[in-house]
Amino acid sequence: MFYSKLLRKFPEINHCFFTRKNGVSKGIYESLNCGLGSRDEKKNVLKNLEIVSKKIGCEKKFLLTLNQIHSNHVVHFDNKKTIENKLKGDGIVTNIKKVGISVLTADCVPILFYNPKIKTIGCAHAGWKGALKGIVKNIVKKFNTLDSKNDNLNVVVGPCIGKKSYEVGVDFYQKFMDKNEASSDCFTFLSKHKYLFDLRKFINKDLKSLKIKNIDNIENDTFSEEKNFFSFRRSLKNKEKDYGRCISVILMT
Repeated sequence: MFYSKLLRKFPEINHCFFTRKNGVSKGIYESLNCGLGSRDEKKNVLKNLEIVSKKIGCEKKFLLTLNQIHSNHVVHFDNKKTIENKLKGDGIVTNIKKVGISVLTADCVPILFYNPKIKTIGCAHAGWKGALKGIVKNIVKKFNTLDSKNDNLNVVVGPCIGKKSYEVGVDFYQKFMDKNEASSDCFTFLSKHKYLFDLRKFINKDLKSLKIKNIDNIENDTFSEEKNFFSFRRSLKNKEKDYGRCISVILMT
């Protein structure tokens, strides 16, 4: 489990970037696989989610996950009557206490948000597609409808695939150049057809462009740290039939 020094300054919230350890799943899903969309036995995933809810401090029914679709769509809950689990989207913002909001990742970036002035938390799932579509800007925009000052926003960019592990093709590179050539410094040229992509740097550039100053990074590489994290890319390399998902959660007590 990994924690942010930045968020630990606020006693009114709990958070955790959970690893793949301390769960009940077996085989390629060992052991804290929290992905109901995986081919793991459902009973094991549900037990793992129960373990997470107890650790984070909420009832199991109030540990919310999304039906993640690599989009820029953000869900907002402002009272318990509006809460729904597994809604389509890639970000959540809420001011409701004792509700754990979470994202699932296996190389993509989990991002946690907290604004102590308005007592509001958020989380986002940012793969390259969601990052390019603007999931970071959209979730910050949602916070801005509640408090226009980004000086009050604290953001943690969690474990994700590292640059040295993220080889991409020229078509991938061109998608980013077509959108914004300023992102060229997130790529390192390898050969005529290959680049390395720094997804973490891309996310941080987005955050800084929004004038967010309070940013923490938990700089672990999900691809290379097999004992700690699930990885979509590693599963492809190993020719495995599927892969587990790690969960990252934030909650107001």
